[in-house]
Formats: sequence, structure tokens, C-alpha cells
Amino acid sequence: MGLGLLCLLALLPILVVFSLIVFLNWSAAKAMPIALVLTIAVAMGFWGTEGSQIGGAVATGIMSALEMLLVVFGAILLLNTLKESGALQTIRQSFVSISPDRRIQAIIIAWLFGSFIEGAAGFGTPAAIAAPLLVAIGFPALAAVSVALIIQSTPVSFGAIGLPILLGVTTGLEGQESVLSALNNQSFSEYIYTIGVQVALTHGIIGVLIPLLMAGILTRFFGKSRSFAEGFKIWKFAVFASLSFVVPYYLIASFLGFEFPSLLGGAIGLLIVVPAARAGWFQPKESEVFDFEERSKWEPEWIGELQDASKKEIQGKSMNLFKAWFPYVLAALLLVTSRSIAGFENVLTQFSITFENVFGSGMTVDTQPFHVPGFLFVVASVATYFIHNMSARKGAYKQAWTSSLNTLAGVAFALLFAVPMAQVFINSGSEMYASMPLMLAEGAASIVGQFWPFVAPFIGALGAFLGGSNTVSNMMFSLFQFGSAEGIGLGPSGAAVVVALQAVGGAAGNMITVHNVVAAAATVGLFGKEGLIMRKTLIPLVYYLITAGLLGMAFTSPGFNLWYVVAIVFVTAYLLILYKNKDKNYNSHVHYDNEVKSESAK
Repeated sequence: MGLGLLCLLALLPILVVFSLIVFLNWSAAKAMPIALVLTIAVAMGFWGTEGSQIGGAVATGIMSALEMLLVVFGAILLLNTLKESGALQTIRQSFVSISPDRRIQAIIIAWLFGSFIEGAAGFGTPAAIAAPLLVAIGFPALAAVSVALIIQSTPVSFGAIGLPILLGVTTGLEGQESVLSALNNQSFSEYIYTIGVQVALTHGIIGVLIPLLMAGILTRFFGKSRSFAEGFKIWKFAVFASLSFVVPYYLIASFLGFEFPSLLGGAIGLLIVVPAARAGWFQPKESEVFDFEERSKWEPEWIGELQDASKKEIQGKSMNLFKAWFPYVLAALLLVTSRSIAGFENVLTQFSITFENVFGSGMTVDTQPFHVPGFLFVVASVATYFIHNMSARKGAYKQAWTSSLNTLAGVAFALLFAVPMAQVFINSGSEMYASMPLMLAEGAASIVGQFWPFVAPFIGALGAFLGGSNTVSNMMFSLFQFGSAEGIGLGPSGAAVVVALQAVGGAAGNMITVHNVVAAAATVGLFGKEGLIMRKTLIPLVYYLITAGLLGMAFTSPGFNLWYVVAIVFVTAYLLILYKNKDKNYNSHVHYDNEVKSESAK
């Protein structure tokens, strides 16, 4: 078969997933079993993939799905524990005291706190923590998940203590003769450093506008005016908050290494922005404070099953602010130490569940459950039982576990098909053909030629969409990206930029990865609404990938060139289009409803 036909066949499972979930609004629980069966059919029928290899890939996917379910369960359990202990009342009030404006609350929790958690754990953990926390302080569930997923972009490449670069890119390039021979006198470690700094620079430039887009999406889809313009009104605070993260993020990557840019960048950002917000810096006027309309005016699809549960009030003595927040502080400390202190990490990884040569595929499926972030959330929850003296509230902690297990049941089915589907796709290589993702990348390279730097971030996003991870995407495509760059004559320095674009795109792709969306939605009780979420996160994803591609063309061209101008024009035009975008039909419906109510009153 020709390359074009192979690419069309490889695209088929992806198109089916997008069509069913995004366009036809099917739930992932309905769509992913079909996608899994189709992917297996294409792999066996056209790629010649061995049945044993498919069995190993499915087993690997199931194990990964179980790890993700543990993360979902731990995040929900920790939130439900705080709800039952009464700590959520104090946490809600603490954010109101910083600012009553929902746009600012979202930036602080999702952008800054979420980036800190991403730096510590990765694994989709920021959205699983930030989304339920936003719901707990009064956000509609759909709004909470949407903004929490948007930050699964800039900090991701240095998440989980730098694994997407230190493990993903390094594994993809290490020991490859084509790479080593091209470097001449430059050492491999120096080359990885060059790539990592380029990743930080590119993310830093693009990430400046992510908090602004978050605010715009909040007001466009969940505000009374239904416009991006209302969100963009806090542009000063949004840019201030973004710079408070991306500047230290870039400097740390340049001078301290790739383990801590997101972790320390998020922490430094919080230390700068929270006191500034309390002091009134860049805050909207009292008349311009944004809040959601009263609950009766919310659209039904905004509301998750945990929406009302999060409002539960516990009577009694108000809780000290530090005591209320301590479970999250403890969870963050556990995550950091489990990834950065070798002794503690070794203890957690001692116990391993391993299955070798699964189905005769040669694949090894293993997990260290005590090292999964979800287990550490459970530990923080158990500690909270004692710290918050929950024994005095009979049945409260049992209720937290019961509610969390019930929520887990709603997401398990979707994940147990979504992750294996991705693993089959990735591991579809055979004696006849390379794996489906690599065939797609090869097809793209044959079409675009010299414009490959523009396409490179999209390939990274494809890898993340399929693999659910920036690290997996980098492992899969880094060598291909390097070879494609060399093939169009960019040389080692240009290839470093292209591999960096791969990592940037792989990070951005996390915004729409099916299993990330399913997992994050589950933490707030939103089931079957993955398409609604993905249609919103596609807006910042398009901005991220196109801007990264244009910057890639600029970085790989000599001097200050026309591509920089094109990038500036694109970003300006994109913001202007969003600024003018408004749901006119919604406003006319509101006007009509008000007229009807007025006539009824007469």
C-alpha cells in the first residue's frame, strides 16, 4: 500500500474519536469501545500487527488506566474529606478574601497552583486537583474542568520533575548514531540542555496569554454577557500572573536544570500574585467584578453530580486557614519528596506489580502503586481524618469514601477502553510498516517539506493525544523530528529547535487528550460531556500550536525575519476575533425570556 492510503487508514481511528465525541457529542464511555475495536481491526487487518502484540498493548493500557483511576479516586477522596471535615468553608472564604472575581480565582488556582502541582506530579494531576477545588468554591463543573485543562500546556514539559525532557526527549535521542554523528564536538548532555532551554523559551512566550484565554473562556461560555471581551478586561492581572510564572520558569530552566521550572515557577508565582491580589494590584473595579449568575440560570450541562455535594455546610467552630489548607500542602509535599528525594522514592517503588512477556508479546506490564500520585492523595486524606479530628463527626469519613467510590465507577468504563486504544495505536508497528503514529508523521513530512518546523508541534500534540502524555509523545517522535529537521538541511541547531517544538506541542496536546479529559471530568461528576469540554479547550490549543509553529519557522530562519511578524499578526488577529466573538443568539433569548416574564407579571 502507498503512504497516502496508509496515512488515511491510520487517521481513521482518530477521526472516529473526534467525530463521535466532539461533533456528535457522544460520551467517551460509548465512543471509546468502538474506537478500540476499530484500531485493533486496522492494526491486524492492514498493518499486520501480531495478536500477541495487540494483547500486550491492551494489557499495558489497562494497567495505565488503573493508575489513572487511582489518581481520580485520590483527588476526589481528598476533596470529599475536606468537605466532610468542614475545611471547604474556610477554603472558599480564603479565595473570596483574595478576590471575589471568578476570573482571578481561576488564574490563581488553575494557572499558578495547577502549575505547581504539574511540576510535582504530572500525570494529569493538576486538573484532577484544580477542577474539584474550583467547583468547591462555586464554579460550574463544566467551567472548572475547562479552565483546569487549559493549563495542561505551558508547565507540562517540565512536569513530574522534568520527565518529559529528561526521560522523554533523552530516551528518544540517546544512543542514536544519526544524532551522535551530527553533533560533532558537542556532547549529548549539552545538546539536551539546548533543547530544554528552547522548550522553556517557546513555552514562556506562548504561555504569556494562557491566563487571559482562560478568563475569556470563562466569560464567553459561562458569563451573563457570553463574550470574550468581559474576560479580556482583566488583561493587566492576567499578564502579571503569567509573567510571574513564566519568567522564573525560564530562568530556572536555564540555570538550575529541568527538574524544577514548573514546580518552583508555580510556587514563586503564588508568592508574588496572591499578596499582590490581596493588596488590590490590577484588580477590577467593584462594579466590574465577574461572578456567575445565580444557580437557577445555569445551563443543565454545566452541572456535575458533585456540584451540590460540594456545597455541603458543616456546622461548628470555623477552622484555621492553615489547618484547612494543610491537606493540600501535605499532598504537595508528598508529591515533591516522592519525586526528588531518592530514599523516599525508593521506599515507594519497592513494591511493584510486574507481568513479563504478556501474551508472548515481549512486553512487560508493571506498576508501582505506592508511587502513583493517587496513592499519596489517599495518604493525605487519611492524615486529614486525624488532623481535622473527624472522629467527632460520626460517619463523615465513611461518607467521603462512599461518595468517592461511587464517582469512580462512573469513569472506569471509559478509561478502560480509552487508554488501551491509545496503546494499540502506538504499538501497532509490524515487519511491514512502522507504527501508525510514525506513518502519519512520515506522511506529513513528505507533504510539507521545508515548512516542517511549522508542523512539528502538531505532531507532538498528536502523540500526546494518543499516548496521554508529553513524555510518551517525546519518546515516540523525538528521533523522527530530529531526522526530519536534518532532512531539510537545518543542521543540529535547527534540529534542536524542531525537537523542542515537538515537546511544546506534546505539552499542549494534553488539553484534549481523551483520558485526561475523562479523568478530570470525573473529579467533578461530569460524565458523558467530554465533547463539550474538548470544544472549549480546542480554542487555546489552536492558539498554542499555530503560534508555536510560526515561532518555529522564525527560530529556524536567519536573523529577525518575516516569520516573527507573521506570528505577531496571527496572535493579534486571533485575540481580536475572540474579543469580538459573542453569543448573540443567547442574548436575544435572554431578552425574549425577560419580555415573557414581564408580560406574565402584568
